Amino acid sequence: MTVDFSINGKAAKANAETDTPLLWVIRDELGLTGTKFGCGAALCGACTVHVDGQPTRSCQTPLSSVAGKKVATVESLSKDNSHPLQVAWIKHDVPQCGYCQSGQLMSAAALLAKNKNPSDAEIDQAMSANLCRCGTYVRVRAAVKDAAAMMRKA
Repeated sequence: MTVDFSINGKAAKANAETDTPLLWVIRDELGLTGTKFGCGAALCGACTVHVDGQPTRSCQTPLSSVAGKKVATVESLSKDNSHPLQVAWIKHDVPQCGYCQSGQLMSAAALLAKNKNPSDAEIDQAMSANLCRCGTYVRVRAAVKDAAAMMRKA
């Protein structure tokens, strides 16, 4: 079956079974490999994308549920690492193994789209569903705060 939706601002068609997880359509059919497979059970956050602006676990989202919707992946932030979150991530040396980074960035982007000046508690709450096996949570919080400050100045 063909499902029409948009991805990163462009029209997309996916030819897959409607119960195929969105993650596999994004990676295998559309070739956008920034979104990562983690646990496959929507528990770790590595596969987080936005569906109509809401952070969504793509590993458990059936393709049929995105028909006519807007999907954004980590590739939507910028192609040259110029998005304030990417700049802050690099500045604070957040990435280590890379396992969680795309999901962390997309969760942070959803937070900053709603709240341009989040408190530490609000950042911790918004990011709490993303697991980082390297334990860079303090750096994640600092990077989100820096990105928020950059976005407020822009």
